[in-house]
Amino acid sequence: MRALCREHYRRGRDASFCLAADPDADMKWLWVSVLVLVVDQCSKLLADALLEMHQLVVLLPFLALRKAYNYGAAFSFLGDASGWQRWFFILLALVVIIILLAWLRRLPPADRLVRLALVLILGGAAGNVIDRALYGYVIDFIDVFYGSWHWPTFNVADSAISVGAVLLLLDVLRGRDKAAPAPDA
Repeated sequence: MRALCREHYRRGRDASFCLAADPDADMKWLWVSVLVLVVDQCSKLLADALLEMHQLVVLLPFLALRKAYNYGAAFSFLGDASGWQRWFFILLALVVIIILLAWLRRLPPADRLVRLALVLILGGAAGNVIDRALYGYVIDFIDVFYGSWHWPTFNVADSAISVGAVLLLLDVLRGRDKAAPAPDA
């Protein structure tokens, strides 16, 4: 298929069929999700086993380890609810995972930035769903700070989700640049 696409492009023929979704392309990228998931789960297990709750272990002048359990969502949103939020966030994450998998399957093979963004978000979402399902909370342990100001504690899954979201935003901004007409010289 790739050879046929290259030949059509080389000869200036219609190669629009090459932009159709490649059913195997998403499978080639899912290893990134699996890697994120494995690193996330292993790091959480280590943090949970080796750190005392809220113990601060400073690694750099701006980075520390501090174990915390997050019963809510980002920034502990709904963390103090009565317990229903656990199942709500599991269900929400599973719906998002299904939507992202469907989106991934429909992407053109050349859309690598969006593929990377989606598989990072998938791996992170899966990591946090596993925590919520097994423990009822997410294990956080990365603490970024400046002086006495501390960013909310997070984990590898949260980082992957954030990087994926930034990549999606970059793709949107890049798309606007491509769509903008060239200025007259």
